[in-house]
Amino acid sequence: MTPIQKLTTVLESNLVRNSILGVILFNAVILGLETSEPIMAQAGGLILLLDRICLMIFVVELAAKLIAYRLQFFRSGWNIFDFVIVGISLVPAAEGFSALRALRILRVLRIISVAPNLRRVVEGFVTALPGMASVFLLMSLIFYIGAVMATKLFGTGCAACTPAQLADFDLWFGTLGRSAYSLFQIMTLESWSMGIVRPVMEVYPLAWMFFVPFIMMTTFAVVNLLVGLIVNSMQDAHQEESVASTDAYRGDVQSRLSAMEAKLDQLIEVRKG
Repeated sequence: MTPIQKLTTVLESNLVRNSILGVILFNAVILGLETSEPIMAQAGGLILLLDRICLMIFVVELAAKLIAYRLQFFRSGWNIFDFVIVGISLVPAAEGFSALRALRILRVLRIISVAPNLRRVVEGFVTALPGMASVFLLMSLIFYIGAVMATKLFGTGCAACTPAQLADFDLWFGTLGRSAYSLFQIMTLESWSMGIVRPVMEVYPLAWMFFVPFIMMTTFAVVNLLVGLIVNSMQDAHQEESVASTDAYRGDVQSRLSAMEAKLDQLIEVRKG
């Protein structure tokens, strides 16, 4: 076995993978502690040192993978993901790069590339994106139509409104953008009834005829359609992984049977000779 093959075997071992996973989780705690001023005042030097050690471990891991896999390293999307995340962490904390330094917390996302279950979830979500695009387009059309209707129905001057109601109506439905944001809040069911709809119904008693169908179409129909697409994609990804594992197992069994058959043929030929 060559040194490159030995390095590849070490990198793919469960011990190394679990160790990197532990470093990622430990680094996540360290990055969280850096946001606490009292803790940084007492142990800031130690925390920053531990953060640099974690980053050094990630750099050494990536360097080892580059040596072991060479150009094949960049054929894996997860390797590129790790490379970009660690690269962002290496950006100096100079003027103009302070915002990028805040992205160091993205190192925590490396847990996705290490944990197979999380990776399967992300792959299922990515697979669902083409189908989700059509649903998002449908959602956008519904929101645009609803925002135009809400602005015309409730955003114009109201002679029967009190000054407070008129101010609220203008804040909620005064422009197309405000109407879209208010409808998004209504779709999430956050204070939609007592916060927006009932005050509107005090002036426009039939306003429920607009809001209730909107909630039925968005919250209970389109959003659940998105969830269904994601769940189906995850199930398909899991099924494909199971089929791949089964095929690999069958191939291994067949190769072993072929090797045993070849040995038996050799023994038979030896005895005949």
